[in-house]
Amino acid sequence: MIELKQKAVVLNSKDNVATALGDLKAGDILELEVGGEARTVKLTTDVPFGHKFSLFKIEPNSSVIKYGEVIGMSTAVINTGDYVHIHNVVSARGRGDLKGGKR
Repeated sequence: MIELKQKAVVLNSKDNVATALGDLKAGDILELEVGGEARTVKLTTDVPFGHKFSLFKIEPNSSVIKYGEVIGMSTAVINTGDYVHIHNVVSARGRGDLKGGKR
């Protein structure tokens, strides 16, 4: 079995979330590069493969950024290392109830 060196990826220097490259556990400490700078993140909860976790504290009603683009808005405080998913983010894309799909 090959052990994965990199456990998560940050896709753009503007991102405030990272994507798990495998199943991650609460308490895991990850060393990531964000905008050319080293960042250490300790996970507060389990994060499944392919899902997101926060690189920084995100206040309620703030942009969640992946790929350098806003993918949603936080519905609660999201602390560094928290799992980011539908329980704390609402999509800002493809919403017919919002003018132009944006807030």
